[in-house]
Amino acid sequence: MHPPRPVHPPRPPFIPPPPPQPQPQGGPGAGSVFWALTPLLTCGLGTPFTMLFAAVKRRSAWLGLASAAYALAVFLWIVIFDDYYPGELPPGPGILMFGGMFGSWLGGTVHSFIIRQRVFETPGMTANDRAIALAQHRRALREQARELAERDPSMARELRIGRPDLPRQYDDGGLVDVNHAPAQVIAALPGMTPALAEQVVKARETVGSFVSAEDLSAAASLPPNLTSELAEYTIYLP
Repeated sequence: MHPPRPVHPPRPPFIPPPPPQPQPQGGPGAGSVFWALTPLLTCGLGTPFTMLFAAVKRRSAWLGLASAAYALAVFLWIVIFDDYYPGELPPGPGILMFGGMFGSWLGGTVHSFIIRQRVFETPGMTANDRAIALAQHRRALREQARELAERDPSMARELRIGRPDLPRQYDDGGLVDVNHAPAQVIAALPGMTPALAEQVVKARETVGSFVSAEDLSAAASLPPNLTSELAEYTIYLP
């Protein structure tokens, strides 16, 4: 008598990894408040430097001009004060001095708080970023499925890799098994048409199976420009 075969527990269903999720857009933190208060705390003397920081961080020519304008205001304030102190200040220079002082001091503080959100925000994932991340995720799934099929073809067939026409749980990233998939599935491949898919099926009936995209293109007389697309999205299980 042969010993009874061990009973293996059923494999748990494969749950494909989720695609990359967009990161939420981050707002400014406590450090941005200190940055915005710098003009107030330095009586306007630090305003040109805070605006220069904002201009570099945001790569903004307008903020660069604002930094230069605040620097000019601070320069006029200091020069006029130095020239006339402690004597009497004429109205014209006085207007320039106080305009430069309060403009860089209070005006710079208000300006900093207005642009604080834009300067310190952390950009979230854009629609293009999400599309690229999803495409990379799908490509990784295809590579994973190909590696599994190369190691264990019977497992690949059991998981129905390359067979989107059959019920399955395994996510292969959009592969099509040209050796077994029906014509309508092959026709959905990039660049393929129903007529080309019929050529593939007829060639398959003649040669039995294909081993690569190059072999498929040659056997089915497909346009040469389709080979690279087929290599990306097809698999050839025995």
